[in-house]
Amino acid sequence: MLRSLDIRDMLIIDRLELEFQPGLNVLTGETGAGKSILLDCLGLVLGWRGRAETVRTGAAQGEVTAVFDLPEGHPAQAVLEVAGLDGGDELILRRVMTADGRKSAYVNDRRTSADVLRTLGETLVELHGQQDDRGLLNPRGHRALLDAFAGAEGALAATRAAWARLGGKRRLLEAAEEALGKAAAEEEFLRHAVAELEELDPKPGEEAELDTERRLMQGAERIREDIARALQALGPEGAEGLMADAARWLDGAAEKAEGRLDEPIAALGRAITELGEATQGVENCLEALTFDPRRLEIVADRLFAIRGLARKHSVMPDELGELAGDLRRKLDAIDGGAAEIDALHAEIAEAAAEYEAAAAKLSQLRREAAGRLDAAMAVELPPLKLDRALFVTEVGEGEAGQDGKDAVAFTIATNPGAIPGPLSRIASGGELSRFLLALKVCLARGADVTTMIFDEIDRGVGGATADAVGRRLARLAESAQVLVVTHSPQVAARGAHHWRVQKSVSGGTTTSTVVPLAPEERVDEVARMLSGESVTEAARQAAQDLLAG
Repeated sequence: MLRSLDIRDMLIIDRLELEFQPGLNVLTGETGAGKSILLDCLGLVLGWRGRAETVRTGAAQGEVTAVFDLPEGHPAQAVLEVAGLDGGDELILRRVMTADGRKSAYVNDRRTSADVLRTLGETLVELHGQQDDRGLLNPRGHRALLDAFAGAEGALAATRAAWARLGGKRRLLEAAEEALGKAAAEEEFLRHAVAELEELDPKPGEEAELDTERRLMQGAERIREDIARALQALGPEGAEGLMADAARWLDGAAEKAEGRLDEPIAALGRAITELGEATQGVENCLEALTFDPRRLEIVADRLFAIRGLARKHSVMPDELGELAGDLRRKLDAIDGGAAEIDALHAEIAEAAAEYEAAAAKLSQLRREAAGRLDAAMAVELPPLKLDRALFVTEVGEGEAGQDGKDAVAFTIATNPGAIPGPLSRIASGGELSRFLLALKVCLARGADVTTMIFDEIDRGVGGATADAVGRRLARLAESAQVLVVTHSPQVAARGAHHWRVQKSVSGGTTTSTVVPLAPEERVDEVARMLSGESVTEAARQAAQDLLAG
């Protein structure tokens, strides 16, 4: 609900603060008093495109602020979330325009774009009037309006789910066909590469092991002679033999040495043990350095083969095994691709059948609802002086999509026998306004979360027809906030809240203001609307009768 509208330095408005109420809010005033300016300013803060906004002469900038109450679950909450803006039960929109035309927009005191304001505005306010191109005249919204009238939420959700499943299967098929096409184009290369890799069968870390073994064998011949000479020096013919002789000689002399040889003999024993371990280690090394020359050739050939294959495929040697797996999977995709695609075609056919069934059920609901809507319109039109008009909801074949396969359009024929055509092309200005009102009355359901604005929707009618317009506006206002700009006393009398827009000139400056009317002031205003400038007692009595309802 629109709670307040604050306007500063816009066109002929100096400073204006309006506090709106639930129900039917009526704005009246003489032609040129500034009623349209109010809508222009509201449009500015909602991001609408309309008449060029102008800052009041002499002011550096103009500003419009609108405050809305948001019930829980209001569509505006989702818009705020997507835009990364704070939500809550109050929404403050503000638009500032400088004298040179630069604009800035704010939502809950955070800077934002005009697009965000416009998206929020579409969830907050509906404008209906003779130039209505955002609401009921827009054919793109007719299908959604009919669905809401039909109560088709469940069927619509089922259709959207079926469409999503069908789309998912189609994307899988497209990806599978693309992958198969790419793989098939390199099949010959893949088969040769996989065969080559599987024949070589390189293991992770093998290249480093082969390189170490090759270098060891290459250096073995150069060091083996020195190691053998060292082993001979350590063995029985060398240090081992000499140390054994020394130990034997010392043992023989120990008894007569009075214990002086015990420690040297023990140390010599330890040395002999260490010497044995050293000798064993040298022997092991010498044995390891003994190799078959053919092994060196085998190791070198395999090492070069692994490195060559790695260079060929531009990978590291340790990545060859993973590469072989990837290429094998591509080959498996080729070999099993046809079967996968056949299975996907079958799944798509099943999903398409589900979608067709869901869409057909939705179409049936729409056609039944179209008949009920046409019948309801036939009841609403005569009191609005449109008894010769025919309203037809056309449900035809449309492009398949998530919302089904139907194209929906609201059409009218204003004369018997005429072919129904689009609302915007067939009806005159006054007729169009009343058609829109009748349609909105028929489509209204429960508590409407949007504020509805009707701009001079009663133009060109009077008497009983204007009264019918007023009654229908009042009916809409029972479940929604309605703002109506009107010149009709019959409509004004139906308002629950009444404001008068008036213009004044002071010091050569023209300004427009809006004042709330007390009950007695309402009588005078409705009387003025009935009789003109000279308000008579008869006019006041007639106004009281209208207000009494």
